[in-house]
Amino acid sequence: MSRTHAESVIKNIIGEIVQQCAVRGHTVSDTLVAFMVKAVVLDPRNGFNVDRTLTKQDVQKLEELCLDKLMEKCSPSLDTIKMQVYFDMNYTSRREFLEDIHRVLESKLSTVSREITDSRVKTREELDALYRKIITYILLRSALGSPADTSAVQEATAALQSVFPHTELGAFMALLKRDKEQQLSELTMIVTGIRLFNKASKKEETDLEELMPTILNKALPVTSKSIETELRGTQSLAWKYTALLEKQTVGNSQPAEFDVPVVLLRQALYNVRQHEAFLKMLLADAGLCAKHVEILQTELSSQIKLLRETVKSKTAVPAAKVFPLFKTLSKLWSGLQDEAELLNILSNIMLNLQPFVASQAKMFSEAYLDSLLEASEVKTDEQRMSESSDERIVPAKMKTQEWLLPETTGCFSELPLQYDGVCGYTLVNRDGLLLPGNPHIGVLKHKEKLYVFSSKEAALKFASTPDDFIDEVAEKAKYSPELIQLLKLHQQFSCVSPYSEMQPGESLLVKPITKCESGTQTDIHPVETNIVKSYEWNEWELRRKAVQLADIRTKVTHSTQTQLSHMRRENTTQTWLPKNAACQSKRDGDGAGDPG
Repeated sequence: MSRTHAESVIKNIIGEIVQQCAVRGHTVSDTLVAFMVKAVVLDPRNGFNVDRTLTKQDVQKLEELCLDKLMEKCSPSLDTIKMQVYFDMNYTSRREFLEDIHRVLESKLSTVSREITDSRVKTREELDALYRKIITYILLRSALGSPADTSAVQEATAALQSVFPHTELGAFMALLKRDKEQQLSELTMIVTGIRLFNKASKKEETDLEELMPTILNKALPVTSKSIETELRGTQSLAWKYTALLEKQTVGNSQPAEFDVPVVLLRQALYNVRQHEAFLKMLLADAGLCAKHVEILQTELSSQIKLLRETVKSKTAVPAAKVFPLFKTLSKLWSGLQDEAELLNILSNIMLNLQPFVASQAKMFSEAYLDSLLEASEVKTDEQRMSESSDERIVPAKMKTQEWLLPETTGCFSELPLQYDGVCGYTLVNRDGLLLPGNPHIGVLKHKEKLYVFSSKEAALKFASTPDDFIDEVAEKAKYSPELIQLLKLHQQFSCVSPYSEMQPGESLLVKPITKCESGTQTDIHPVETNIVKSYEWNEWELRRKAVQLADIRTKVTHSTQTQLSHMRRENTTQTWLPKNAACQSKRDGDGAGDPG
């Protein structure tokens, strides 16, 4: 099957599954269906062969299996996959979040800005209306009060009149649209800076740090605390599920006495561990926002103090000296607004993740988990780390492998660990149990990848046959596709892209095109005898040499007229007619000589 044909088949399958889900009352995205198709094909229990062309029976079977998976009720596995799809499609880097915030703001203000820059006023009333629109734009842009707030409008009007009176509107209207937009932006920053300075003037120096956007006052203390609260609850569940699975997977236990399907406990553990990983990312971003807010507030206070010193006891200050300070003040204020919007986005993502952990909470309430645990000890991740910290790998005794230790490795805490820091040996040997690895035991470097383990014993056994364990981890992920994202196994499953990079038409049935960046460096002249001394790269030098070779000074240009070229062109020549010339002298040249 050609790649193009296979992609077309998969697109049709995805479209059919989406339609069937809609008929059954479930709305699913193309991205979710595309991943589910890949997960079904990967699962060895379904018997698909990626090297064989899909028959009609295969397509029908694939669609039925995907529909069954997507229609499952109270499935922690499906909820985990949905959570992963949602997070990858809505979470991005801090830089891209801020770009989106700016883009949304520009989109909201584009109508007002266009009305200002495209207006063609003629009467006094129209000029007044245009001036009011400029004030509205400034208020909306700065978020310092609403256009419906009379006091805010009066403050903005007074500040604008001090730098841009009504009489300047005529000159503003004569500008090009691009120049109008630039001046409008500068006016917004200056007016915002003036208003902020006026507000700060009413406060004491010790209260300047309290000067921040209202939205930030609400979001800053709430977002981090709510994420931390959610994270503590999720971690508590993860530790309980881990303790239960440990109890069920040790050799001398009797799992039947609990009457709890191990597969459901395992799916619930994967669900809460994925939720925990996402919450940690959100919490880290919220902490970064708090640091940026602190820095911006400090700079804002310093700028206000500098402005106070600049305008102190002076009746007039040159605009060239004070306007840049107002602009800087406005930029710092905009930075605080960006942080507030970013905190709101993070808070919304956290709230939208909650439905994806509902199924495991419904199946296993905390009271039910406690009854299953009975007197079993529930260990936290920190306790497990501290218990295994005394176990250390001695690299001198393990010369066949390379081991990294905190004492001999720089930036040890920032190492890119495989399986997102989970112990691969325990995952294979304990039927899919997820235990966090302890890097202080020793980090195994195998084929340029780094692995951590939950105990020294696990590290030694994994290191004895690492390739076998790596393959076993991949096999585990085929049976539990949510592990591909949870353990970051995209490199091992090169045909399964991260959700945010996935296209609906991509196919697991098509072998991926492997690409890599490569470079090579060679000497300019490896063998000196092969240098062509007469080589010349300069085009003009080559032309000069060509002219020399032609030696046109000794050549004659010949032309020949043929029957085809005869009378093919009109020629025009301008001439001057002979003119009458006369000369006057003292004596007539034709006269006779003087009689002598």
